[in-house]
Amino acid sequence: MTDTTHERCIILAVNPGNTSTKVGLFEVSGDGNAPRVVPLRDQSLTHDDDNLSGFESIPDQLEFRLEAVRDFLRTNTVPISAVVGRGGLLRPVPGGTYPTSESLLMDLRTGFGGHHASNLGGLLAAAIAAERDVPSFVVDPVSVDEMHPVARISGLPEIERVSLWHALNCKAAAREMARKMGKQLQESNFVIVHLGSGITVAAMERGRAVDVNNAVAEGPFGADRAGGLPATSLVDLATGGTVAPAELRRRLMGGGGLFAYLGTRDTRAVEVRAEEGDEQALLLLDAMTYQIGKETAAMASVLKGDVDAIVLTGGMARSHRITEAIIDRVGWIAPVTLLPGEDELKALALGAYRVLIGAERPAAYPGDGGGEG
Repeated sequence: MTDTTHERCIILAVNPGNTSTKVGLFEVSGDGNAPRVVPLRDQSLTHDDDNLSGFESIPDQLEFRLEAVRDFLRTNTVPISAVVGRGGLLRPVPGGTYPTSESLLMDLRTGFGGHHASNLGGLLAAAIAAERDVPSFVVDPVSVDEMHPVARISGLPEIERVSLWHALNCKAAAREMARKMGKQLQESNFVIVHLGSGITVAAMERGRAVDVNNAVAEGPFGADRAGGLPATSLVDLATGGTVAPAELRRRLMGGGGLFAYLGTRDTRAVEVRAEEGDEQALLLLDAMTYQIGKETAAMASVLKGDVDAIVLTGGMARSHRITEAIIDRVGWIAPVTLLPGEDELKALALGAYRVLIGAERPAAYPGDGGGEG
């Protein structure tokens, strides 16, 4: 598709979390490869636990959160060109920007891939857009699935490896890295390492994530996620009668990792403890970066060593200790670039903008017609 220049667009981005809804207004102009992005205003709309506890399910929170977004917009009267929301747990789809079709919204309402606050992103975007008669989208949901068939094989026919990862930030980091190198994304091979509370390592081949670790069940342990575990020992723990299944699931996702060993999810606090001579904290940091390095090298092998760059992104990429330890293990593979933090609202706005100006075709959600999905 031809990339064109467009007059400025004002885009509202909405990213719901468990106890907040982040919203941002962006003015975007220029072409799709190097657009100019001006943040106009952003805010994290905090929701009181007492208020949220009154809802029986996450979809029931929609009107409550919708009113909070409307309040934000009442003080921001600029004309909006489009609304874009976090994708949530949708069906497996290729990366891209998806219009909020009825089939997509239905999957968010019913929790096709599970119930999570991020499912409200598309629903909120569609509702606000309908009130203003503008288009609405979601961008690169966590269910983006571009894995090679060979990568899906687990070793047991009853279990298939699943693509569930930090697609929005990883895809945005890959685009930014390609721009920095003066290359097209479709001409580049990267290993993207998202360092957040969960850790994703993705082999990005010509813009597609041909293999990723499922950040819920595989890969390195993180701040509070257990990562991949020895399978037979996990079976013993699950069947031994000492840990209930629901409790074990909680420990794997939210009660594992650094938290399980040290009682804190704050990697900065763990670094301080290590610097003050806490040998257990130092060992755990070394073990985490060791596992990240192993997973990064594994994804480089997926690309057969043809790696233009390794990119470290996410919140922990701000840590000199953590990034230097990873670079020490993987710097021989390819140059390593730091893109710390994760600007998800901006990534959402840019995804919508590329479609608005015709730099990218809107993707078709399963059950819809047209597009590239």
